[in-house]
Amino acid sequence: MSTADVSGAQQFLASTLLATFVGSGAIVLVGFFFPSAVGQALGGQALLGMSLLFFGSGLGYLAVLPYERIRTDDAGVSSLVRIRRTSVRTVLSNLVSVHDPVTLGLPVAVFALYFLFHIVFPSSTTAAVDTLTTAVLQGMGPFLLGAMLVAVAFCTFVFFSSWGGVKLGGEDTEPTYTYPTYFSLVFTAGIAAGIVFWGPAEALFHYQTPPPFFDAAPRSAAAIDAALVYALFHWGISAWSAYAVIGIPIAYFVFERGAPLRVSSILTPFLGADGLDSPWSRLVDTLAVFATIGGIATSIGLVAQQFLAGVAFQWGVAPGELGPVLFVGGLAAVYILSAVSGLHRGIRRIAAATVVLFGLFTLLIILVGPRGFVFTEGVDGISAYVVNFVPMSLYTGGAWVTEWTVWNWAWWFSWAPFAGTFIAALSRGRRLRTVVLTSVGATSLATGVWFLVVGGTSLSLQHSGRADILSAITARGGSEAVAGFPLLSALPLGDLLLFLFLALIVVFIVTSADTATLISAILASRRGVAPSRGTIALWGAFQAVVALAVLLVGGGETLQALAVLTGAPFAILSMLAIVGLAIGVSREGRGSEHTSLIRIVIDRLPTVETHHDVEPPDRDD
Repeated sequence: MSTADVSGAQQFLASTLLATFVGSGAIVLVGFFFPSAVGQALGGQALLGMSLLFFGSGLGYLAVLPYERIRTDDAGVSSLVRIRRTSVRTVLSNLVSVHDPVTLGLPVAVFALYFLFHIVFPSSTTAAVDTLTTAVLQGMGPFLLGAMLVAVAFCTFVFFSSWGGVKLGGEDTEPTYTYPTYFSLVFTAGIAAGIVFWGPAEALFHYQTPPPFFDAAPRSAAAIDAALVYALFHWGISAWSAYAVIGIPIAYFVFERGAPLRVSSILTPFLGADGLDSPWSRLVDTLAVFATIGGIATSIGLVAQQFLAGVAFQWGVAPGELGPVLFVGGLAAVYILSAVSGLHRGIRRIAAATVVLFGLFTLLIILVGPRGFVFTEGVDGISAYVVNFVPMSLYTGGAWVTEWTVWNWAWWFSWAPFAGTFIAALSRGRRLRTVVLTSVGATSLATGVWFLVVGGTSLSLQHSGRADILSAITARGGSEAVAGFPLLSALPLGDLLLFLFLALIVVFIVTSADTATLISAILASRRGVAPSRGTIALWGAFQAVVALAVLLVGGGETLQALAVLTGAPFAILSMLAIVGLAIGVSREGRGSEHTSLIRIVIDRLPTVETHHDVEPPDRDD
């Protein structure tokens, strides 16, 4: 296929998607202002389908718009930017020639065996995984808590020390992306749709069953403070440090030592450049592929169920048996199209749209919600979070910590391979201090504001009796998916907020899925080989197949638990990554070439001159 043919096909597809976007969008907007008339004319399911088509075609249009600005000096991320075009006939041959057979074969075999066992022995499979999950989380709980605290300490050290001055790729290297784009890509890739569901729900769960660390009575004023503190704790600095503790060593060895862009590059100081093709390296990359596909694919399947469950709860629109399948198929089409379009086009644009929508929704909640309550409780929550951060990080008491904190830490570490690799790929031309500031500081600030605003609003409505969100959650079997609907319905502009809420769910899962597709294709490829468009599309399709299997066969929560268990070995690898980075920086003396942030601040303080009347006497007098 020639370049002209590709360009023409892209223009035709863009025009088709734009027409679909405008047409279905017009029907959705009319339905928004005249819901009864359109509902009678089309029916609830048709209107829901139009809404999904509206957003899907819009995101697809963003992905395929022509984009000519491809930098020629970003060789470090060539596998993410310059994706080779290929024809359908060469896809099967690429599977053999491009992929590492172990990294490709083992994850596929594990997923196939899992679903086979779940079909033949569903109860035994679930029981075995539950037993394994309990044993790992309880047995390794203290280690996971300690590893996360070490990750936070590591990021703090890098930010303030002279290591933070190291510029990835050399002092003359310029960043590939502007800072707003850099932040958008990092934030949206690492958070997924979980933040949308858990924003209004997590604080309510802690309000109903307070964390034992604070010893507060359920549904009391003290429980409100405890709930907000732990919501910040589970989604704040600690969580994002799990990504940075993997991403920073990968970035350093990729751009300073010429290592390949893959998770196993953290082993460079221990294995050497030649040892990165060893069985140990391949095992690390294989485990990373499994964790990435398992985490994202199960999230897609579960998000589809949660999305449609929320719609059914709010409007009584039954999705039917095919509803979740069609939803996953639509999501897959969008994120695959985004992934194959490359980082500079679809992924970048959808990430930017996600951040804008995220900010708009948060601002609207602030304007129409209980601002005084949110501000007062937010200040108290932040203060308590800072004061109790270290004690909470070390607190190991009871099953509550295992079910909430340890599970969350394992979940964040299981996502660290793909999120950390993506952070590394984006960070060429950035100083390590900027990487920490963005991937830990700015992202934590964004999630913190979200949980204080949305979680604080849900607590205010629940505690004051203006909305009984907990009863709605209980009626749906304790699912966090429905928490946002009664919350937003109780606020002014509720219909508009619900519309934006559903849109946020879609765009957040798309931005994580397209990134995971790219990273999986890179990790599974042979060293030095950039994945083709066909290869990337196949990995996106494989993610969709796993998500559809979750819906059709079941076992999504069990498979999610298996993916979470990979967080334990990656927590161990994160400690090795810290040691390896220390060895690499010390051997090359990179830290001594720069100045610590503390010294920079001290040097910029104004000089206080001593008055001559108080100068010390001359020792010779």
